[in-house]
This record gives sequence, C-alpha cells and structure tokens, in this order.
Amino acid sequence: MKKKTNKVAKYLHYTAVIILLVVAAFWFIFALLSGAEAYGGGLKGILMNSPNALPWLLLLAFVYVSWKCRLVGGIIITLAGICTIFAFDTFESIFSFLFISLPITLLGIILIVSWYLTRK
Repeated sequence: MKKKTNKVAKYLHYTAVIILLVVAAFWFIFALLSGAEAYGGGLKGILMNSPNALPWLLLLAFVYVSWKCRLVGGIIITLAGICTIFAFDTFESIFSFLFISLPITLLGIILIVSWYLTRK
C-alpha cells in the first residue's frame, strides 16, 4: 500500500511541477512582451517592460523551490496563488480568476497533498 501511495505522490508532484513550469513560463513571456509596444517595441521595449514580468519570474523561482521541497514550495505557491487574487484584481473577472489565480492555488495544494502522501 505504501508503495502505491508513493507512486501516486510522485506522479502528483511531477505533474504539478511541470504544469506550473508551463503556466509560469507562459505568463512570464506574455507579461514581458505584452506591454513592449508602449515603449517603442523591439528589444528596447522588452527591456523597458521587463519589470512587469518580475512576478512571474518569482513564480518560476517558487517552482524550483517546490521541485526541491514539496511542502515549502507547495505552501509558497498556494500563498502566491491567493496573493494573485488581490495583486492582479482577478476577483473582478471570472476569466482572470479561472486562468490565473485558481490554477496556481490548486497546483500549490496538489504539491502539499503529494508531500502528505509521502509522509504517511
């Protein structure tokens, strides 16, 4: 039974981390490029717009932490997902909430569950 639980926990961990990498990379690239035209476009515009991508770079760092330590990373990512509700005002739009805040929060919870399953 323990072997099966560890297998499920490992699957949950790897799946959550891979999905988080995809989500964080997508939003990082989107944030980096989406406002670059306002600064004249091109490399200069991307560099001028780069502070908008910092929250997503931070999420990538949190994903790295969760790769090394499921519990700590899961807690940080869950809190980061909750913080996005207020930082990006995703509670004002169901679309924003469903595609930004909810996935990050749920994936953080999945990391915590995977840690709990290996603990038992």
